[in-house]
Order: sequence, then C-alpha cells, then structure tokens
Amino acid sequence: MDVETAIRTRRTHKAYAPERLEREQVEQLLELARWAPNHHLSNPWRFRVLGPASLERLKQAAGPEAAAKLDRAPTLVACSCAQGGDPVSDEEDLHAAACAAYIVLLAAHGRGFAGYWRTPEVMRTPEGLAALGIGEGERFVGLLHLGRPVQEQRRPDRAPVADVVEFLD
Repeated sequence: MDVETAIRTRRTHKAYAPERLEREQVEQLLELARWAPNHHLSNPWRFRVLGPASLERLKQAAGPEAAAKLDRAPTLVACSCAQGGDPVSDEEDLHAAACAAYIVLLAAHGRGFAGYWRTPEVMRTPEGLAALGIGEGERFVGLLHLGRPVQEQRRPDRAPVADVVEFLD
C-alpha cells in the first residue's frame, strides 16, 4: 500500500479479532516508529507493550467500568515521551513522540492490522502511570490498541481544505 492510500484509508477500530499480534510484528511497527522526525535526535519516544500482568495492573488502576475498554484490542502499546526539563525541547520531543505513535498506527494499517489511539482517563492518574512504570521524567502520549479488524469502518467526514488552510503572503 502506498503512503497516500494508507493515510486516506486508515480508520479507528474498536472491535478486533482475539489474537495478539506476534512479537516480531510489533517489533517491526516500533522499529518504523523510530524514524519519526525529531529535531535534536533525542529519540524521546518510549514504548511499552503490555503483557497480561501489566494489563491487569492498568485495569485495577482504571476501575471496573473503564477496565472493559482496555480489553477491546488483543495488543496494547503505551507510548510516552522522555522529558528533560527544558520547556522548548520537551514540547518538540512530545510532538516527535506523537508522530512516532501515528507511524505505529499507519504502519499497522499498511500491514492489514487495525488500530485505535486512546488517551484514557486512567493514564492521567498517578496509579495508571505507575501501573506501566511511566515515571516523572516521562509524559504519556497514547495507548495504542492493535489487532486484526473484524469490521469495516466508514470514511469520516473531513473539513474542506479551504476551511483549515490559509496561505500567507
């Protein structure tokens, strides 16, 4: 699949087949994520692939109602960003880590997988961050749900280019 097609056809999926992605498949996605643009080449992105114990810790931190949404996808990857304390570098690195997270979703789609980028409430709590070992020197970016799709998603409406772009003199 070419890049333009991947960008235009990637969708958010909330229903997946039960099989986890193979470790090698996840490693390939994360290897591609390392190529995200990064101003000072600080490689700020951090990825944690959740296994059964870490998922259970996160579900405990989330509580029973929110925990059900964590079971949607068979493979979960938490993306965070290392922060060094300089406000300008930290902001640039946060954006780079967000690009890396999107590369994971786009690369997954290009391989026939489905994905969903979430920022659940539990990841804005000390308990949720601790469940995944995300410390003070990192900022949470997103929880990426990955798996095989079980349904087609409709094409979402997008604002016309003229509504979101301004060409300046």
